[in-house]
Amino acid sequence: MTVLLWFKRDLRLTDHPALAEAARRGDVLPVYIVEPGYWQRPDTSGRQWAFTAESVAELQSQCPLVVRVGEAVGQLAELCAAHGITTLVSHEETGNHWTFERDRAVARWARDAGIAWIELAQSGVVRRLQGRDGWAQRRDRFMGQPQVGAVNPRWHQARSAPLPQASALGMRPDPCPGRQKGGRAQGVSLLESFLTRRGQTYRRAMSSPLEGAWACSRLSPYLALGVLSPREAAQAAGARKREVAGTRSGWMGAMRSFSARLAWRDHFMQKLEDQPDIEFRCLHRAYEGLRGPDEARFNAWANGQTGLPFVDACMRSLIHEGWLNFRMRSMLMAVASYHLWLDWRATGAHLARLFTDYEPGIHWSQVQMQSGTTGMNTVRIYNPVKQGYDQDPDGVFTRRWVPELADVAPQFLQEPWKRGGVAGYCAPVVDVRQAAAEARERIW
Repeated sequence: MTVLLWFKRDLRLTDHPALAEAARRGDVLPVYIVEPGYWQRPDTSGRQWAFTAESVAELQSQCPLVVRVGEAVGQLAELCAAHGITTLVSHEETGNHWTFERDRAVARWARDAGIAWIELAQSGVVRRLQGRDGWAQRRDRFMGQPQVGAVNPRWHQARSAPLPQASALGMRPDPCPGRQKGGRAQGVSLLESFLTRRGQTYRRAMSSPLEGAWACSRLSPYLALGVLSPREAAQAAGARKREVAGTRSGWMGAMRSFSARLAWRDHFMQKLEDQPDIEFRCLHRAYEGLRGPDEARFNAWANGQTGLPFVDACMRSLIHEGWLNFRMRSMLMAVASYHLWLDWRATGAHLARLFTDYEPGIHWSQVQMQSGTTGMNTVRIYNPVKQGYDQDPDGVFTRRWVPELADVAPQFLQEPWKRGGVAGYCAPVVDVRQAAAEARERIW
């Protein structure tokens, strides 16, 4: 019997429960479907596709992966009919609303066609969870289970299509010169270097726009696409904690923080799994209609031209690199939501496109938290001037990404309007203090 193994956000052969299940049942036809409809969504981008294509290509070098281009139901139906397949195996996916609806359509097709679709968990996220009581313990048990061992399946082969260029998928050009490269080899190398060399100062350096780029794990895009399994990352951190136990080197604190953030990742993905509409609707409905569009302000923010130096530096860095540390992401969202008073749906989609590591579960929860629309989190209005002085005290990051300010004295770097402005650099689109005061009054 031949079983179709549908790869989605699990582009690896290691610790792959779905692969093991498919191999147990018969010969395995491995399939990845490039879905043009997904890549034309407002939260997807060329940089994400480039990373994905590199990861798919590496996986294809390790197994006879069949690439198909088109709508999932049609491609799956064609393959199952052509190869006499009655069983489909995949991992559960907690993605955006588009993939949620796509999976519902696949489920309807499978039921009508008499295809058994077996979906397995690959993380601590629990489908159809009735309540959060006991969830953390359940998640920790999953992460503590042994990883799925190496599988040597009997591969079934079929005709494969070439990986399309972004333009063929209807995507706009999206140059990202500093983007991380896709593929498992890159992810494994980063995990090793983080655990043994880069991560020692993780706890202290993670908030710095300069030091964080080195000291943070940088594993997020590899986890988002399942190039690394969350369990192998969690267990590798656990092993490292045991190695450094009793030392005063800073490693123990770093590993504890990293492990906590892996759990935090599952926590927020579970929120999206439980409440998919947080991608579109305010968690607290009273905040609907609070903000509206402002094209001029949006464009200034999106292009790093707000006249607020640290905000512009962070945005320009993100445009170039496809990555930004957590604190700077939060600040960009907060400034857009409070100082510029822009609706989180538009700004959230823009940031999603810029993040190579876009993970819907984390992203939309954080977008709402930083916009003050949850009704449960403390309102946090970042002061972008203070953040610049605090997180970039020497001005190295700001000057790197806003070269118009290269010769400005340190005391004016984050507030160039105090020296009458700088030729070639835009004036601030808002008065920082006044905009924050107005936002605070409105939101409270």
